[in-house]
Amino acid sequence: MSVRNETAAAGLRAPDVNAANCPSRLVLEHVTSRWAVLLLATLLDGTHRFSELRRTVGGVSEKMLAQTLQTLERDGFVRRKAHPVIPPRVEYSLTPLGEEAAHQVWALARWAEARVPRVQAAREDYDREKAGATQARG
Repeated sequence: MSVRNETAAAGLRAPDVNAANCPSRLVLEHVTSRWAVLLLATLLDGTHRFSELRRTVGGVSEKMLAQTLQTLERDGFVRRKAHPVIPPRVEYSLTPLGEEAAHQVWALARWAEARVPRVQAAREDYDREKAGATQARG
């Protein structure tokens, strides 16, 4: 049974990402943010410590890393485990829900990587056409 059918059977309104107040929009925003995609993909490889994640995901600040991990943890995608040792050791891993999300967004990220040449060519064509149209008007 689909999510829509399950929801309808329970007497609830089915989620609709196009509806202005649908909570799925926030979920979509969280899992498709730049840092979330990269963190989810990294965690597909297994459990990582904060410092490992920071080294692996180039360009992320400590603040953004901490915020993104906290958001993903709150949404149920990431599990945070603090070990009672000195110095403190905290590890992050994917929950089953997080693993589902990670596979989805990683597939999109890989698709984007493979299409960079086509996108760059389209941008160049667009810029060339716009420049030609501007010169023709001037």
